[in-house]
Amino acid sequence: MSEGGPDRERLAASMRTMARQMFLRALADASIEGAFGKHVSYERGILRIREDLFDLHSYARVVVVSIGKAGHIMAQALRNQVGDSLEGIVATPVQPISQLRGFRYFEGAHPKPNAESVRAAEAILKSLQAQTASSLVIFLLSGGGSSVMEKPIDDEVSLADLIQTYQALVHSGAPIAEINAVRKHLSAVKGGRLAQAAHPAQQVSLLVSDVPDHALDALASGPTMPDTTTVQECQAIAAKYELQRQFPPSVRELFERHALEETPKSDDPIFHRSRWWPILSNSDVVNSAVEEAKRLGFGVEFDNSCDDWDYERTAEYLLSRLRELRSKFARACLISGGEVTVRVKNGGVGGRNQQLALAVATRIRGENITFLSAGTDGIDGNSPAAGGIVDATTVDRARTRRIDVTAALSGFNAYPLFEAIDDAIVTGPTGNNLRDLRILLSY
Repeated sequence: MSEGGPDRERLAASMRTMARQMFLRALADASIEGAFGKHVSYERGILRIREDLFDLHSYARVVVVSIGKAGHIMAQALRNQVGDSLEGIVATPVQPISQLRGFRYFEGAHPKPNAESVRAAEAILKSLQAQTASSLVIFLLSGGGSSVMEKPIDDEVSLADLIQTYQALVHSGAPIAEINAVRKHLSAVKGGRLAQAAHPAQQVSLLVSDVPDHALDALASGPTMPDTTTVQECQAIAAKYELQRQFPPSVRELFERHALEETPKSDDPIFHRSRWWPILSNSDVVNSAVEEAKRLGFGVEFDNSCDDWDYERTAEYLLSRLRELRSKFARACLISGGEVTVRVKNGGVGGRNQQLALAVATRIRGENITFLSAGTDGIDGNSPAAGGIVDATTVDRARTRRIDVTAALSGFNAYPLFEAIDDAIVTGPTGNNLRDLRILLSY
């Protein structure tokens, strides 16, 4: 049972502060600079990437292609190791204050591509197709890469058609792996097709992952990796979510004619000189949050089993798990990583993390529970927040400001509520993307 009056409010405020502290500590610990320092080094012309060694002096040309929300930061981290000799292309949704010399920059959009996304793809393809067997191509891949670099496989698909297709996919409620399966087969650069363009060059990919650890080929829709998805699966996904009627005619026709081409698979010779190394992922964020919770005196467990679940099912599951922990710990903490799905209908301002947090708020009135859900990229949906934090006081505090909680939830309009009660998690874009982090406290 919860405490009453001012004492309960003070305790709730203290727990909200602790939850924020855990999230911010996890963000700081899971930095790209730290990951490069741990997994990448350079000395006397030898570049070490995890277990691989590359003698850069032995290549006629070394080219870097950096794609995604962490595009600039990853290229900068590599430059800090190797020096000013590197050159290449960066495609990222947020332009840095200063650009790296020797790199061409493209400001692609996220979560839907723009004209610059297409120009980035065309420039990257042109650069890769010029490489030979004596070249080394270093790919730096991070979340958001699916939209910041894109070119349709069929020239009949316009940019407007591409944007409409992305909109249908993002709002379908499908998990990211299924969304990316379709994207791969509609794209000239995804699903191993950048590796195809770079062949026969030596290739190595460094991955800052925003996808499940078992599905790394979904990162940025797997432009450099063998694709495990098939055309047949794409047809099934389109049918499952009734996507064909939402696609523009040019894309719908490809599905109706069964004209999609298969992507390169693991037995394709183009991958014989390719390596892929994850250097940072959601597990790093989860582990850091677990350690911080322990330091703050909580009994801690983590549970990522609700990854890619619907947000309402996730809310019920995580609260059930937390209530179970009460029998083991006086101060219990449950940490959960990954992402949830939200099927948006006529949405307002918000994102999956705030929608999940608000759904939890309606279920914990009268309980000493605090819940935080936020994205490590600092961006939740179409809002300026990374996520939100709730507890037993959230619904009442919103109502004192005459905010209709039910309407905010059903209208997918959670951000104005969180902003009004000062419980939005606002970090600004982090230049990183390691999926979402959920923190539940019981006290």
